[in-house]
Amino acid sequence: MNTMDKINKFRDDRDWRQFHNEKDLAISICLEAAELLELFQWKNPEETTANNLDRIKEELADVLIYSHMLASNLNLDIDEIIEAKLEMNNIKYPVDKSRGNKEKYTELS
Repeated sequence: MNTMDKINKFRDDRDWRQFHNEKDLAISICLEAAELLELFQWKNPEETTANNLDRIKEELADVLIYSHMLASNLNLDIDEIIEAKLEMNNIKYPVDKSRGNKEKYTELS
């Protein structure tokens, strides 16, 4: 059973599909991402990862689960949309201009 099947089985066993519309899943992604950010607030990254790795994994898993559910609702293949985005980013951020550079693509010269 793949990850998406496991997520859907968990949801379906509890009859939660009725609550998982696209809007609410998008909201849930943001909320869980905010919980992940909160772990880092007012701390340096090393302190957070050293002391809260289990919580980081939990919050990151929540973001990923809701993201998978949203993709499933919209019949999107996660590998395909990531591949397409990487191709777009490869054009926006050519290696010769962006290597070691944190500038947004609109600022690259």
